[in-house]
Amino acid sequence: MKRKIIAAAALGAMLLAACGDDDKKSADTAVAGDQTAAECAAGKTVTDATLTIATGEPAFPPYIINDATPEDGQGFEAAVAMAVAGELGFDADSVVWIRTAFDAAIAPGPKDFDFNLQQYTITPERSEVVTFSQGYYTSSQAIFGLADSPAATAATLADLKGLKIGVAAGTTSLTYVEEVIQPDSEPFVFNDNAAAKEALDSNQIDAIVADLPTALYITAVEMEGTAVFGQIDGSGTDEFGLLLSKDNPLATCVDLALTALKDSGDLEAITTTWMSDYTEAPVISVD
Repeated sequence: MKRKIIAAAALGAMLLAACGDDDKKSADTAVAGDQTAAECAAGKTVTDATLTIATGEPAFPPYIINDATPEDGQGFEAAVAMAVAGELGFDADSVVWIRTAFDAAIAPGPKDFDFNLQQYTITPERSEVVTFSQGYYTSSQAIFGLADSPAATAATLADLKGLKIGVAAGTTSLTYVEEVIQPDSEPFVFNDNAAAKEALDSNQIDAIVADLPTALYITAVEMEGTAVFGQIDGSGTDEFGLLLSKDNPLATCVDLALTALKDSGDLEAITTTWMSDYTEAPVISVD
């Protein structure tokens, strides 16, 4: 059964948006010293007078609603990206979206985009080869599957160890499965969540571990007869950041833009609009 999970009360714990004065202004008045975010960004993009934003292929809700047209700003990350673009001084006509594989963007080397967002968690290991902006969202890890899965009754991490767990490659969800859950058998690793869903639907695996908003969206909208069995206690430390090439000077400008969006309340409003239905689930104890 498709479900809509309303969780406005839980949203506050998930927001990164800092509380600021209501009258603080955005792009053209967000300053570091005397410099605005837009002034900072001048001449720092990979293509002059154009901001190139990358995301995944495919992109999916609630992060990007319309995979074919992320520039419409529909979806959490689409809206964040376009708001950052505005702060940097780029209107919609000056923004180009491209696609990258999740792992490819994290690899060392030059990038053909200015920033990439597809739920990249900021980690020390990744920060050795790429540069991240300040965070724009935090999320817990969650486990979901078919409603009659043996995972449905899990109350502690110990209850998950005997399961066949699927997870997307290159994600912090995979790291969490390997280092924290430590299942008895090797996890099933897929190129993306779409492939993991197919395996779940064909009963190749018992459950999938993913970030909580993704898990809630898939079970509420995309896969009938599924449920989120719980978010894992203490796992809500995954902080999403915009990914840039290593030591990219544009990172300072992006941070200025995000600070302006936090101070104005715009980031909080975007988060409330797109994520308030995807932040609450039962808790699975680590004990």
